[in-house]
Amino acid sequence: MTVVGFIGLGDQGAPMARAVGESDHDLHVWARRPESLAAIEGTPYTVAASIAELAGAVDVLLLCLRDDDDIADLLDHRRLLDGLRPGSVVVNHGTGDPTGNVAFGERFAARGVAYLDAPVSGGGPGARARTLTTFVGGDRAAHDRCEPIFDTFSRLVVHMGPVGTGQLTKLLNNSMTMSNLKNAADMLRIAERLDVDIPALITALSVSSGASFMLGALNTEITPDVAPHLQSLMRKDIEHFADAVRARGVDPGELRDRGLAGADSLVEAVAIVAGRSTAGAGREATHRGG
Repeated sequence: MTVVGFIGLGDQGAPMARAVGESDHDLHVWARRPESLAAIEGTPYTVAASIAELAGAVDVLLLCLRDDDDIADLLDHRRLLDGLRPGSVVVNHGTGDPTGNVAFGERFAARGVAYLDAPVSGGGPGARARTLTTFVGGDRAAHDRCEPIFDTFSRLVVHMGPVGTGQLTKLLNNSMTMSNLKNAADMLRIAERLDVDIPALITALSVSSGASFMLGALNTEITPDVAPHLQSLMRKDIEHFADAVRARGVDPGELRDRGLAGADSLVEAVAIVAGRSTAGAGREATHRGG
């Protein structure tokens, strides 16, 4: 039985941890706030009193944190490296900078610890359904060792190459997500002006060649109340993608611009699907955006 540690019991991390704990793995967790443990109530797990205690007990440590700064904090201020045993594996399931993750990998390797950058796609709903896609960068042997763990919450696990390639893949995925959102928003604006029945249209397209994840997510997973917050995150994500691409000597060009336009269209697109928009409002918003 593999002893698996988990840090990051948020909306996405908690159901991932539950999937691990309900499988043939021995789940150990540490939480900054004890109330976070309520999210995995009913799942077999052991609570560690400190990060050092958790690190020393596990074979594989999964991190599902907000960004790279949280991992840097574990390394620089919470002495994570001092607790890990040589031969263990640390996995970063968050989305971050490919170059920064290469640097993390080097720090872990110096202590005899393998590091995988393995961001996931599917968000909280995918984690709860255990249908995430996991993009893995790092040593193939470490990937093979961890794949049965990833399988507990993933529909698909893909090894992309060395450390950093998992993050590159996630950023490329995000660029496609937001450019697809731009396509959906453009289509919805036109459909609304034509007085097409929007719910019926989406039902028809959902099983047609025009189907897309983003179109199906509007007013279901992405509701009007959360759209403004997600919009700001999307803008940040597409710039993160562009910066990573430029750092490797490639121009993100039109894909960045279309992704930004998609992010900027999110609130309006959700409103159209929710029936809270009018063709006139759509035209006005389009005019303001140029």
